[in-house]
Amino acid sequence: MARPPRVDVGDMVYHVINRANGRLKIFENDTMYRDFEFLLNEMCETYDMRILAYAIMPNHWHLLLHPKKDGDLSAAMGWLGTAHTRRYHAQTNTIGGGHLYQGRYKSFLVQDDSYLLTVLKYIERNPVRAKLFASAESWRWGSAHRRLKGTAKEKQILAESPTPLPRNYQRWINEPESAEELAALRASVNKGVPYGGDSWRERMIKRYALEQTLRNPGRPKQN
Repeated sequence: MARPPRVDVGDMVYHVINRANGRLKIFENDTMYRDFEFLLNEMCETYDMRILAYAIMPNHWHLLLHPKKDGDLSAAMGWLGTAHTRRYHAQTNTIGGGHLYQGRYKSFLVQDDSYLLTVLKYIERNPVRAKLFASAESWRWGSAHRRLKGTAKEKQILAESPTPLPRNYQRWINEPESAEELAALRASVNKGVPYGGDSWRERMIKRYALEQTLRNPGRPKQN
């Protein structure tokens, strides 16, 4: 079956996901999480990539990215996947041990208004839904922690959102998403379609010839 088309247009917002092969744990200690954050920072500098939010989980990660130019997303993600795979195999003495990730990364266009905020909250609350911590900022390996507890230098990895965050951000990020928001966002991920309002989503599907994605429902589910 042919792969669904991939959008790689500059100045758009993307929800990007990848998961370990076989859902195995790939972040086993603080050093491995910290090294991935180091790679994120290097990716930003090398590809002028804007990170709006992220969450590094034990066996997968979520990024909310805002590339500046056409082609930047695939270049940055290709570099990140390769660099992390090499580093992981070196750390675990498994060089030549096979694929680290279940496949190529998955990316989904996000409308840059309230829908962007819904995705940002979904990403930053991932550790809470996984019952790792009771508050989003308590999970050290995510952007909520950096926003609220990070040093000035640590906060530099986070770019300004094109949709301003709520003034009461800490309270807002710790308010659970509605069931409807979670269902709609997970449908976007599982079906591989843009996340936004109905008319915007249809425009994106037509503009970037994503009809094939809609006819390809067999995408693995995400958390």
